[in-house]
Amino acid sequence: MTTQIWLDHTGGPEVLQLRIVDREVPGPGQVWLDQEAIGVNYLDVTQRKGGVPITLPGGIGLEGAGRVAALGAGVTDFAVGDRVAYALGPLGSYAGGRLYPVERLLRLPDTLSAQDAASILFKGLTAQYLIFSTYPVTKGTVVLLYGVAGAVGQILSRWATHLGASVIGVVSRAESIDAAKEAGCVAVLVWGQDDLPNGIRAATGGNKADVVYDGIGRETFATSLDCLRPRGLMVSFGASSGKPDPVAVETLNSKGSLYLTRPGLAAHISDVDEYRKRARAVFDAVAAGTIVPKIWRTYALADAATAHADIEGGLSRGAIVLTP
Repeated sequence: MTTQIWLDHTGGPEVLQLRIVDREVPGPGQVWLDQEAIGVNYLDVTQRKGGVPITLPGGIGLEGAGRVAALGAGVTDFAVGDRVAYALGPLGSYAGGRLYPVERLLRLPDTLSAQDAASILFKGLTAQYLIFSTYPVTKGTVVLLYGVAGAVGQILSRWATHLGASVIGVVSRAESIDAAKEAGCVAVLVWGQDDLPNGIRAATGGNKADVVYDGIGRETFATSLDCLRPRGLMVSFGASSGKPDPVAVETLNSKGSLYLTRPGLAAHISDVDEYRKRARAVFDAVAAGTIVPKIWRTYALADAATAHADIEGGLSRGAIVLTP
């Protein structure tokens, strides 16, 4: 027997229900994982609320780490007892144990705990594709980054700074300024208090940003466009405040021939070889100390609803991990 978080319909945190289920025998190409840590991501919240449709009734969660407990037919790359982690689907990581396709498993470095892996893999993969593929960040790149005190923001800021970028962070409250500076930001602006376009001009000698990474969405989108230099890139990669309103193509022209993209993690790691390559980059960055796993709080799996409520209430200050 094992435990699992299940939801029959979308809604508030209370729809996340703990249930006891039977362990399953892995089929060909599958393993049974005994999970030790489960990463919580804002995408989980969006799916639970119905903003991103998922199949219901069903499980939830896209990231976990633990040990291989049983092998299906044809599985030769892993052995019982191997420490592994994964990111992306199939859904169902909010569980004490689960079936998982072997081709999506990643072997954990000996120096990385399951808890740290679950706190950094999904978020690290997101940061990796954003700064290496969406906009290749190099020495001298000026980055404007929202949510820099959060889990993804901390990783992205440290990594971009390591590459030689000048990161200007945006935080939602003054208490987060120190965390943003510790992550490498050369300047920090507070949303709702500072004038962002003027602030970015002051921080860059009038040049503004080469790229804006905006995970907030509707509330910040228009302001983000005004923070870009001519031919700069607007990267809208999240929507915690809701989906941005449609933008007319003429607007991009009038604001300096801007570029606009809406990338997602799935398009960057669905291919198994690409997934493994990006994951190696994340693990290597952790080993080098370029990025640092930082768990804000650990919750029991049974308290998943509380974890979601804390995220939506703006209480979290970093990565959240569930433990079975």
